[in-house]
Amino acid sequence: MLPDTSKRTRSESIFKQASQVIPGGVNSPARAFGAVGGTPPFMKRGEGAYLLDVDGNCFIDYIGSWGPHLFGHRHPAILQAIEQALLIGTSFGAPTEAEAEMAQLVIEMVPSIEMVRMVNSGTEATMSAIRVARGFTGRNGIVKFAGCYHGHVDSLLVAAGSGALTLGCPSSPGVPPGATANTVVLTYNDCESLKVAFQKNGDQLAAVILEPVVGNMGCVIPTPEFLSLLRQLCTQHGTVLIFDEVMTGFRVAAGGAQQLFGITPDMTTLGKIIGAGMPVGAYGGRADIMNCVSPIGKVYQAGTLSGNPVAMAAGIAMLKLIREQNPYPRLEQAGQRLADGFQAAAHAARVDVRINRIGSMLTVFLTSHTVTDLDSATASDTARFARWFHGMLNRGVYLPCSQFEAMFVSAVHTNADIDQTIAAAVASFAGCQTD
Repeated sequence: MLPDTSKRTRSESIFKQASQVIPGGVNSPARAFGAVGGTPPFMKRGEGAYLLDVDGNCFIDYIGSWGPHLFGHRHPAILQAIEQALLIGTSFGAPTEAEAEMAQLVIEMVPSIEMVRMVNSGTEATMSAIRVARGFTGRNGIVKFAGCYHGHVDSLLVAAGSGALTLGCPSSPGVPPGATANTVVLTYNDCESLKVAFQKNGDQLAAVILEPVVGNMGCVIPTPEFLSLLRQLCTQHGTVLIFDEVMTGFRVAAGGAQQLFGITPDMTTLGKIIGAGMPVGAYGGRADIMNCVSPIGKVYQAGTLSGNPVAMAAGIAMLKLIREQNPYPRLEQAGQRLADGFQAAAHAARVDVRINRIGSMLTVFLTSHTVTDLDSATASDTARFARWFHGMLNRGVYLPCSQFEAMFVSAVHTNADIDQTIAAAVASFAGCQTD
């Protein structure tokens, strides 16, 4: 029998209180239930593949802090590393040996990175990478793709995905026109528009930035032709190719999407997965580009908490676990089992879905059309998705609260967890016709 996790009295009380002191009651729009309605459950504890909320409900978690919990919540090796680091101190504002060890691990694992700089978030990483690319090339132009979200960076917060897309405002007030004047927005997977953009502006483009697998308009997978052409054109025109692997780095493969697809960018941005969920990010790439960064170069970027010793300890433990355990065969098997189960459940309920999956990242799009870009993603039935989402939540499955986000499977999700999730999907797809 499926659990009933619809009781959220304590969460509702906390949310009401939080809404008086925090905009929207949450500290990131991705946590709000604006797209699906209702009150978000407030979490008390994570354990393995599960989250427990303040009302005592237990959920099978397919968010995993938006990707970094590859080995689930509270893995013993990561907790031990954090505890040992806390005994030494939380922040020094001075260099530590752990920073160099972390950098060496990242360089050894990610094909494009010869030098790396630690920061505190994925947003900081993408913002810094854009600045470095401009400083390196002496150009101002940037290409991004509609539906790709690269953090709340002014020059990139146009035709954005993630929370901006979910809330219906893909461009943000407060971003002056001048901030995006040099940003060219193209359609993901569209080779022809890419060719035209380089024909018109190639010698003015400092960088092209993209998610090599999109997670922020839902999971959208690039075509081999698209990535290959992108690499070719950037090389031809001296434009820096930046892969935003904040979601995909160490998630789809040990070396990220670039290793999986065999396409090496010039720069890479990484996010919270390199801190096992701690607030951390990084950007890196070719040595000649990274040598432009202060203090050896003129491109300025700094941060008191960059390379924080607690985050570095957690990240080192995470990357060592990846090397020791190679979780990717298990993640592939679990991701396939879940996708197949969702597909069968939707078919049985006569609900049209398209499931995009790569490894342990996937999205169930409520549409009858193939999803390859922003337009095809936004053709999904968001009202039906909201009904399906609440059906899953009330049956103990915690999914992203938006049609336009990816869900993540961890290496500690068991077959029993996945089968329980599929059982919930069967009931929820049937119910989303009329709920």
